[in-house]
Amino acid sequence: MFDNVIIGQFVPRESVIHRLDPRSKLIAVMLFVIFLFASRHPAVLISGGLLTITAFVLANIPLRFYMKGMRFIAIIILFTFILHLIMTNEGTVLWDAGWMTVYTGGVSTGALIGFRLLLLIVMTTLLTLSTTPVDLTDGMERLMQPLAKMKIPTHELALMMSIALRFIPTLLEETSKIAKAQMARGANFSQGSLWQRLKAIVPILIPLFVQAFKRAEDLATAMEARGYAGGKGRTKYRQLVWKRQDTLVISVFVLFSLMTIILQWIG
Repeated sequence: MFDNVIIGQFVPRESVIHRLDPRSKLIAVMLFVIFLFASRHPAVLISGGLLTITAFVLANIPLRFYMKGMRFIAIIILFTFILHLIMTNEGTVLWDAGWMTVYTGGVSTGALIGFRLLLLIVMTTLLTLSTTPVDLTDGMERLMQPLAKMKIPTHELALMMSIALRFIPTLLEETSKIAKAQMARGANFSQGSLWQRLKAIVPILIPLFVQAFKRAEDLATAMEARGYAGGKGRTKYRQLVWKRQDTLVISVFVLFSLMTIILQWIG
């Protein structure tokens, strides 16, 4: 299951999305995430869906690769939908089994949250799939540049976020290896009560944390051995270039944001 997670991976392709400046992609994703969750209006949801489909087609990511990665995400979205179905007590009763009652409000809220989560995950995943970790770090650092005047370590923050994203697939791969090793020793993660299953996960978490700290220490040692000293006085071999396509992308997402604000204001 963990082998198919694609968040944090980069897929090299010749596409319009890959050639965009990382700053425009970061700004576009931030606007999309903020305003997608600001309104329940159907026009906003339809526009968000169309923007996501367009971005996915332009990114030229193989559909089979993407669908494999979405299996794990589909479980999370389904779990979210069922949770809202159980916990929402608004609207007309659709089904009553005594121990559980399903209302129309639960179905609509669960579907709405599930759809938003799907769009959010697809759009943010496209960001990492189409941007190298180096470009992502440079883009975040340039966007946070104004904060450097307030003595905030923007370079270090951008580097930490980039490393965290980069190591998501690595940590999931290690989780899968540890889980398989525990299963070979007789551990069972799919049977028993919820408490027994949670107890079975503990032998995975401890070696995973140990491996994560060891990997972080190795990375820090390697960076120090190469003379890394943060962003002060650091120059860039590759300069980011803002192009006409970046302005066009930002314009589209600003229009999406304005439409959301106007529809929210009209009610």
